[in-house]
Amino acid sequence: MEFSVVGKSLPKTDTLEKATGRAIYIDDLVLPGMLCGKILRSPYAHARILQIDCSRAKRLPGVKAVLTGSDVPQARMGAFILDEPILAQGVVRHVGEPVAAVAAVDENTAKDALELISVEYEELPAVFDPLLAMEEGAPIIHGDFAGYAKVFNPVWRGNLCSHTTFLEGDVELGFKQADLVLEDTFRTQMVHQCYMEACGAIASVDISGKVTVWTTTQSVFVTQARIHQSLGLPMSKIRVIGTRVGGAFGGKVEATVQPVCVALSQVAFRPVKIILERDEEFTSLRPRHPAVINIKTGAKKDGHIVAKEVRIVFDTGAYADDGPGIAGFGAMMSRGPYRIPNVKIEGLCVYTNKIKCGAFRGFGNPQGTFASESQLDEIAHQLGIDPLEIRALNGVETGDRALGGNPYGSVGYKECLKRAGDAIGWGKPKEKNRGRGMASINHISGIVSSAATVKMNEDGTVVLLTGAMDIGQGSDTTLSQMAAEELGVPYEHVSIVTSDSETTPYNWATTASRTVYTAGNAVRMAAREAKKQVISLAADCLEANPQDLETREGYVFVAGSPERKIPFRDIAGMSLWAKQGPILGSASFMVEGPPFDAKRAVVMGYPFGAMTAYIFGVHMVEVEVDTETGHVRIVNSVAAHDVGKAINPAVVEGQIQGGFVQGVGYALMEEMILDDGKVTNPSMVDYRIPSALDVPKVIPIIVETGEPTGPFGAKGVGECGLVGTAPAIANAIYDAVGVRIKELPLTPERVLQALKNKKTARTDWI
Repeated sequence: MEFSVVGKSLPKTDTLEKATGRAIYIDDLVLPGMLCGKILRSPYAHARILQIDCSRAKRLPGVKAVLTGSDVPQARMGAFILDEPILAQGVVRHVGEPVAAVAAVDENTAKDALELISVEYEELPAVFDPLLAMEEGAPIIHGDFAGYAKVFNPVWRGNLCSHTTFLEGDVELGFKQADLVLEDTFRTQMVHQCYMEACGAIASVDISGKVTVWTTTQSVFVTQARIHQSLGLPMSKIRVIGTRVGGAFGGKVEATVQPVCVALSQVAFRPVKIILERDEEFTSLRPRHPAVINIKTGAKKDGHIVAKEVRIVFDTGAYADDGPGIAGFGAMMSRGPYRIPNVKIEGLCVYTNKIKCGAFRGFGNPQGTFASESQLDEIAHQLGIDPLEIRALNGVETGDRALGGNPYGSVGYKECLKRAGDAIGWGKPKEKNRGRGMASINHISGIVSSAATVKMNEDGTVVLLTGAMDIGQGSDTTLSQMAAEELGVPYEHVSIVTSDSETTPYNWATTASRTVYTAGNAVRMAAREAKKQVISLAADCLEANPQDLETREGYVFVAGSPERKIPFRDIAGMSLWAKQGPILGSASFMVEGPPFDAKRAVVMGYPFGAMTAYIFGVHMVEVEVDTETGHVRIVNSVAAHDVGKAINPAVVEGQIQGGFVQGVGYALMEEMILDDGKVTNPSMVDYRIPSALDVPKVIPIIVETGEPTGPFGAKGVGECGLVGTAPAIANAIYDAVGVRIKELPLTPERVLQALKNKKTARTDWI
């Protein structure tokens, strides 16, 4: 089908303001009388607070508010389990936990005030390994867990805060039928999102007690909910306005400093701004969960996979945050885009006395995919089957079912596999110490709900209102394109208003690769409703049946008689005086249906509801390994993704390339190092991310399958670009020099050690 606006690589709506430096970020905002907020943090991983003396801080000139856990409501907040106070209440559970907060006339005074607060602690036993945390006798981190409010019914015990299980078929029978069974343990590290803009917020309380919060966030509605949970304010008294976001990648989905900012403003009765410093980002917020993955797979001699058993232990740190969802979803995705008749997969979320972990691009999928795609590669090698062929043999197609039993709507996995292989020259000769590797990806893009409103101005131009937050991925642009396409107006005639909890319709969050699908469906439905009103008025003017009318380029035409037309401008003007009133379309979209097919699968402890619109992809890389230094250089890289329909191909390619590069950091260099719960590399000097010299040229390949439930056939893409990169690189290293590394990151030291171990093993064998 030919489209006028959809499918075109139009410039992003925010390009000009960002390129000229006119984009307004949270730290650019200044309110009259605004104070600077700062937070005092725990130096201990686990301790009882015996006493806090704030008297000297309160007496410091320029200090307007000082708060401790006893000064705020004794409430807790959380995404799945409400376990986290905004300021420690009697106990600290990780290094960096907020203990007290101050608001002062300037930053220096606020910092001085923190130094004047005296806290007496009694250290408690701590546990830092999630496997040890689950053992009998381990220190219990949340003794009051049973009394916490929860938004689902978790399977839990001790420090295990959630346990999700998926069962299909008979896994023990499947292993008995297998000709080859491999069992391995893989480990992945803790990594930070490293967004350019630090987390921050401004809170201001008016005379009625209503709070307005400006903040860098992925969801004004999640932020509003967390303020409500933690401070007990009615939602009608909380307005959250999203500012431009300088990167997020999952790290700004949940509350950061907003509740503390509000509490300080309530006491000082002046606006308060808190902007975190970079070391605070590393020591207090939510990096990716480290994980231990035990995986066992059985295959027949011909390469068919007949059984798979996976157990992933996610270290969630001191608070659950998004951990239960990440553990459940990450486990679910570890089956991969393959038909496997017998499956048992578990995702465990475990408390430790480390920084709380949370959402990061991929949401648990990169951890399990690294393990399962690495092991599948090893199975192919042991069976003497090409890694591409074993994936094609077992790969899913349209009509097959996801883990849990629900059918896929559109599947372009095998096309991704073929096109990526052709692009990288899979099977062609390679130079010495060069290798090629691949990894397959599956993910989702349809989850929870969104709403949208489309209203027409008197001149026929259009305003789109949506709660979907553009965090740099280009959703303002793609949603505007969809509205323009459905209405039949030029793209330039659509302006967008987003992310104000008081004035824009609800959107759960910019997360889970869901915006183009879920918010996009709501936008198209709202635009369709507005178009019906336009056509109804136009039919009277043109003396035609509504069924015979079509819209294009801001006009309503009679089909087959293009000379009979009327501009939207005239219709919009008439609507103000017509019986139906001004043109306004609103719609809500919810992903509905059973989350799983009970006839095919047993699912326990899964915290999400229905999901749909699965995404597929294949990453392939060619690497060169320096056997003297262990350095891995990416020579070529290809990323093929089934996106349903690319609403804006340039935006889609940018998402694929950006995700791939982020995956390079995850694969080769990034790691947060902790010593007894304390982050030892909390700066961009000590925590290395890819530079321009590390970034390969990434060839993005867009595969369009037309998702039947998606707006214009679209589904998401945002997270998949990261998911498959690490296992593809690991498999390429094996292909180059014959070493299988089962722990991330794949640093030069690990590569050299693996080569040394290989040499020693060969010598011993000889």
